[in-house]
Amino acid sequence: MNLQEKIVLLAKRRGFFWQAYEIYGGVGGFYVLGPLGVRIRDKIVELWRKIFVKENGFIEIESPVIAPYVVFEASGHVASFKDPMAECLQCKRKYRADHLLKEAGIDVPESTPLDEIKEMLNEKVKCPECKSMRWNVRPFLTMFETKIGPYTENRGFLRPETAQGMFVEFKRLYEISRGKLPLGIAQIGKGFRNEISPRQAMVRLREFNMMEVELFMNPEEGCPYLDRVKDVKLPLLTEELVAKGVKEPVVVTAREAAERRLVKHPWLAYFLALSKIFLNKLGVPDDKQRFKAKLEGERAHYSAQTFDHEVYLEGYGWVEVAGHAYRTDYDLSSHMAKSGEDLTVSIPLDKPIKKVVEKVELIVDKVKIEYPDKWKEILKNRSKIKIKDGKAFLDDEELKEGTYEIKKQEVVEIVRKIVPHVVEPSFGVERLILTALTYAYRVKEDRVVLSLPREIAPLEVAVFPLVTKDGLPEKALEIKVMLDKAGFYTVYDESGSIGRRYARVDEIGVPFAVTVDYQTLKDESVTVRDRDTWEQERVKVDELVEYLRRKFS
Repeated sequence: MNLQEKIVLLAKRRGFFWQAYEIYGGVGGFYVLGPLGVRIRDKIVELWRKIFVKENGFIEIESPVIAPYVVFEASGHVASFKDPMAECLQCKRKYRADHLLKEAGIDVPESTPLDEIKEMLNEKVKCPECKSMRWNVRPFLTMFETKIGPYTENRGFLRPETAQGMFVEFKRLYEISRGKLPLGIAQIGKGFRNEISPRQAMVRLREFNMMEVELFMNPEEGCPYLDRVKDVKLPLLTEELVAKGVKEPVVVTAREAAERRLVKHPWLAYFLALSKIFLNKLGVPDDKQRFKAKLEGERAHYSAQTFDHEVYLEGYGWVEVAGHAYRTDYDLSSHMAKSGEDLTVSIPLDKPIKKVVEKVELIVDKVKIEYPDKWKEILKNRSKIKIKDGKAFLDDEELKEGTYEIKKQEVVEIVRKIVPHVVEPSFGVERLILTALTYAYRVKEDRVVLSLPREIAPLEVAVFPLVTKDGLPEKALEIKVMLDKAGFYTVYDESGSIGRRYARVDEIGVPFAVTVDYQTLKDESVTVRDRDTWEQERVKVDELVEYLRRKFS
């Protein structure tokens, strides 16, 4: 049994996570977070919020998980959010084609044409179910489609990312934030992807929790926070190294990555550094992390540069836990073109600029005569009229001669309008839970110990009476209530030997165990046992809260 299999069994037995709908045989790609899973998720989320949101002064929103078709049409997801699906022509089972090839030892770029994938499958890969080598391959849209309301034509999708909710609300949020750039907007919530054949437990899911930031900025300006992380070392597999097949990353500081243009914008270097710090706090050492660039053709349709933050998980190999993308102005420009809304921002100029501009003035009486059925619509949309080659156009339709005049006027510009560029760090929470459990799992004297970092331990203090008599349980419960009121997450256990109880809480990662014994009744002191060292220390009850707070800080 490999490490990941052991973790999955432990997670199911102790209440971290397990496959959903077990009584009906389970459904691939859906997992339940149990009591401990919910707690560790919340702690990971709060740690991320502290590092990526609070300490940067960003704002946070919550948008709907369902969006109308037009949102994902404008964003490019309808056309591009597809995976290659392989169907066995004999047994009709369906799999993700590139995953079948990878399991056969064949790595194919994401940009590989479908006919080439089909040819490789038919030559080299047997169906896992029936062993046939007759395959068909076609694109599969990996978004869950739904209907909004009772009208069948009102199509929508469950969001595959939280990002679009931040893009379509940018104008409102920019105004609320008093028109300031850079503007960081965060969102934490559910994402949904209709995976073809989800595998590897919590690695590839159909419903999952995401944490994302969209950082809107002027591309000509740097990152004011880069000095905070300038010396953080980043293990980068750049596009050049990936293209050459190099496996060993180059290690540079965040500042060097920005100065040498290994990353396309300093904000991207900043977020890579924060991501590394965050994973360190989850227990992942430096040598088990890397940032791997995606090559052109493999990147998402909106990205000019993407680095996958990968961690090494024993049993799975290198697994992506976060994606860091430089999305340029793609999203805002696409929504601006589709919706007709102006999503530009005004940037003050150092010096005023004089320029001559052309402006269309409608001759209203002529417009009414020439357009008796649509003159109101033309007047309403006069701000959208464009000038091209000395002629006026509305929605690519040339206005009739005589209905307008083009006049020139001198203006003084003190600002210029730009479409902000965006850098995005995006994290999958379930993968982070699995990562934290993987690096916490160890065996000591035939016992499983989850040495979770104290900041994300789902339960923080266990309270035990040594025996279940002579007033020890009552005193132990009194101490538990005291710790609860002080803000600690506690667990009480009085069943079995004290050794078995220590073993049970070690297995779920509780950092400290407080034992109430007969000496407690004499001098108001308890023993505090450390999960990782198994060392015990005698502490006065009235000093216990402050003692534990020091330990957790």
